[in-house]
Amino acid sequence: MPAAAAPAPAAARRRTAYNLALFSEEHSSLMAGHSKWANIQHRKGRQDEKRGKAWTRVIREIMVAARLGGGDATANPRLRLAIEKAKAVNLPVETVKRNIDKATGNLEGVNYEEIRYEGYGIGGAAIIVDCMTDNRVRTVAEVRHAFSKYGGNMGTEGSVAFQFKHCGQLIFAPGTSEDKVMEVALEAGADDVLTDEDGAVEVLTAPTGFEAVKAALEAAGLKPEVAEVTWRAENDIELVGEDAVRMQKLLDVIEDLDDVQDVFHNALLPE
Repeated sequence: MPAAAAPAPAAARRRTAYNLALFSEEHSSLMAGHSKWANIQHRKGRQDEKRGKAWTRVIREIMVAARLGGGDATANPRLRLAIEKAKAVNLPVETVKRNIDKATGNLEGVNYEEIRYEGYGIGGAAIIVDCMTDNRVRTVAEVRHAFSKYGGNMGTEGSVAFQFKHCGQLIFAPGTSEDKVMEVALEAGADDVLTDEDGAVEVLTAPTGFEAVKAALEAAGLKPEVAEVTWRAENDIELVGEDAVRMQKLLDVIEDLDDVQDVFHNALLPE
């Protein structure tokens, strides 16, 4: 990977030493011809192509959230976020309510459990796979098969998770005012605001502070393109050529598994 480029002086003054290092690492990847914003748009496009699975995944998330935290969305932040996702994919309100009732015991339903798998993809890229399943044996066999068949290597618990940070993430399109986002976000309790070389503005929060920061930004007329509690890679790995193609294939196969809810990775792939 090329040597990290130094951030602009103004940006450097607004970042801690830790975030200055992170900022430089991100920019080194971008200067190599990759764009985080392009990767985000690419990911969203592929998700849009798979809308047939979106309802199933949202329903599972609603059921697990309701089972763990209760069916009252006002007192259950995870359920509130799941309902927002349901609205985004046009899941009928009646379907949302019915599955909350199933999860809380008011109706008979399937009992899903959450499982996380970790492993390595092409070029040593780290991958986290979050699943919800009613059959753990089936799920682990399918995930392990996908890793091994398409060039990856399924690891043990904790083998790659240390390379990610669990956080709230809000990303604004290039052209959004960094100063305005920074002012509102930091006032609302965000941990940091970063600007990529392509102009996208990224806000990072603690998972518990995500809702408050999101609400403050939207109240100020700032609508994020991405808003989620996620596992954010601390360092990206740049893949090109055949390695990039193989990595994308591996990710596609894993994401298409019925029990997979989310896939997080640290690969920077060409558009």
